Amino acid sequence: MKKDHITIILAPLQGFTDVTYRNVFSDHFSGVDEAVAPFISTMGQMRLKPSRIKDVAPENNKKIFVIPQILGNVAKDFIFLADHLYEMGHEKINWNLGCPHSKIAKKQRGSGLLMYPDKIDAFLDTVLPRISNTLSVKIRLGRRSKDEIFKLLPVLNQYPLDEIILHPRTGIQMYEGTSDHDAFAKALLNCQLPLTYNGDITDLNSFCTVQKRFPHLKRFMIGRGILSNPFLAEQIKKIAVDKNIIQRLKDFHDALFTGYQKIFSGPGHLTGRMKGFWSYLGPSFKNSKKEFKAILKADSITKYQDKVDIFFKKNPEFIK
Repeated sequence: MKKDHITIILAPLQGFTDVTYRNVFSDHFSGVDEAVAPFISTMGQMRLKPSRIKDVAPENNKKIFVIPQILGNVAKDFIFLADHLYEMGHEKINWNLGCPHSKIAKKQRGSGLLMYPDKIDAFLDTVLPRISNTLSVKIRLGRRSKDEIFKLLPVLNQYPLDEIILHPRTGIQMYEGTSDHDAFAKALLNCQLPLTYNGDITDLNSFCTVQKRFPHLKRFMIGRGILSNPFLAEQIKKIAVDKNIIQRLKDFHDALFTGYQKIFSGPGHLTGRMKGFWSYLGPSFKNSKKEFKAILKADSITKYQDKVDIFFKKNPEFIK
């Protein structure tokens, strides 16, 4: 399979892959074809959360094709939100059945609904005829057991879904352990819908391992791997860019900082958001632990900027 036939999708990561990140990333790196936005929760009583809707406003998302994701388990609330998104211009939406966090799962949302295929069946039976958008679903192997998916797939196979995006872990695993390629292979055999792979693609080697195991797959969703290595999509697609790696990272960081500076009012919010990105990016550098820790300890915007400047002036070695 030629690399140019591969589609790479930016995963929805709450607090990270919002519109600011997506646009700045698109200005500095290539290879990512589309993005699923962090989920928008249904709210009930025909209400919308303006800040979350703004994140997927088409006028703000011209640099990369974005698919809104909805988290919810009440059909009428889902239909209301889907209709609003369609009116905004979103012909494709995604249903979050994969969020592993216990607070969400306890409410039978995200991965918490995977144990109830009958409820998913009833939901899709109600929703799909009543929305104008096409729908994809993002799932895990199950909430508690990796065998739950094999009760769910016959249900999903009945419906005209765009695709199933499968992260081969259970919900209770969160991100512990490793992605279960054997379980994914079994799911692939039992799935009659287009299947997209998601999970543990953190570098070129891990991508090649997945691709070798599943040579016919063409769509891959990557989240944490791109946060820790923004060059990953270019590496996978063999896109040659004749620019200094460290300078590109510095320029990307500075543009991201400027973008968030326009949004966050308090200095703690701004530096907190940026330190979140450093928690992924920092470990990708060799022999820079001291400078990396200094960034994380910075307690003001000025100190943060100074520590970042020192970090990049050291010309650290990027090891991804």
